[in-house]
Amino acid sequence: MSAGGRWAALREGMHEFYVAPYRRTFARARREQEDLFRLLVMGEMLGVPSPAAALTPELLPLMLDEFHDWHRRMGMERSPLEGVGCC
Repeated sequence: MSAGGRWAALREGMHEFYVAPYRRTFARARREQEDLFRLLVMGEMLGVPSPAAALTPELLPLMLDEFHDWHRRMGMERSPLEGVGCC
């Protein structure tokens, strides 16, 4: 193995050493951030007035793919939207 390969392996090992204990925390924080964003975007469909209402319709098709996972994480057995039957 060359010196460059050893440095790359050492760098990867050190990254794993420092990141591994926090991987779950980072994933949970990212998921919570995505859930909040999704709630703000889908708020218009739920009837919550939004100051960014003119921008959210463009994002809805992207959000519908993950809608089922989101409403299950939020504790809703069924979809809260009449027009979206994902269950």
